[in-house]
Amino acid sequence: MKVLANDGLAKSGIAALGLNGFEVDLTSVAQDQLVDYINQNEIDVLLVRSATQVRKDIIDNCASLKIIGRGGVGMDNIDVEYAREKGLHVINTPAASSHSVAELVFAHLFGMARFLHDSNRNMPLEGDSKFKHLKKSYAKGVELRGKTLGLIGFGRIGQATAKIAIGLGMNVVAYDPFIDAVNLEIEFFDHQALFFNINTITKEEVLKQADFISLHVPAQKDYIISTKEFDLMKDNAFLVNAARGGVIDEVALVQALESGKIASAALDVFENEPTPEIQLLMNPNLSLTPHIGAATSEAQDRIGTELAEQIVELLK
Repeated sequence: MKVLANDGLAKSGIAALGLNGFEVDLTSVAQDQLVDYINQNEIDVLLVRSATQVRKDIIDNCASLKIIGRGGVGMDNIDVEYAREKGLHVINTPAASSHSVAELVFAHLFGMARFLHDSNRNMPLEGDSKFKHLKKSYAKGVELRGKTLGLIGFGRIGQATAKIAIGLGMNVVAYDPFIDAVNLEIEFFDHQALFFNINTITKEEVLKQADFISLHVPAQKDYIISTKEFDLMKDNAFLVNAARGGVIDEVALVQALESGKIASAALDVFENEPTPEIQLLMNPNLSLTPHIGAATSEAQDRIGTELAEQIVELLK
């Protein structure tokens, strides 16, 4: 059987599939050529990440397909229900990248709290000529310890983020319309564990209480954060979106930054990927990464292994 990993696959997944008799094709096929390629090569399994779109044209016109797999959590680039109605299996790896995304959130939070995102731009340019000026500019950092982290969305990634926050000595408040309470288990290097019970509250209360806010929601039809939500936030709050592009109103975000309502924000995802708006890219109060939340070696190994296990279970 043949597997097309159109957006790549970790060696762990390739090896596991190979051991079970699957042929893995790592060709990156252009979107408009996918139907022809799948049919010509009689592909049984199509694996994608966020780049490839699997819509009705592929589902309707590729008779050999048995499984569509998404390496990651969100499946908004796949017509999931339609595929399942047509008899295809649709799989993903919802837990594999949770910790990687949570660590990226805190990379941004630490960076913003100490102005690293801006300092790293200016030190190469002016570090030798304006050292004292830069030192003064970046001398008003804040600590995360003792502050409140607000989580909008409290699923696997939100919970992984909460665990890091608690380990840092932060207070955690969370909103999730589908979850009332979570008993978080935090494991330590010596195999000890502690449990922390967190009851969710309203989104409005999270926005009012939080010093730092992190979004962990799926793609939405409407904005989760826009002008009304910015008005509810504390003055000088920090905001991170490593979830999905389009859940923050980017125009309202720029206005909140320029007015000084919020101190800084971090974006790993954008409304217009892969061409983010220039006013975002050039804003000194934004910490930016190019959609790399799950892009760690460890996460990709877990994703590859989990996809392989599901494929083998379904087809062997």
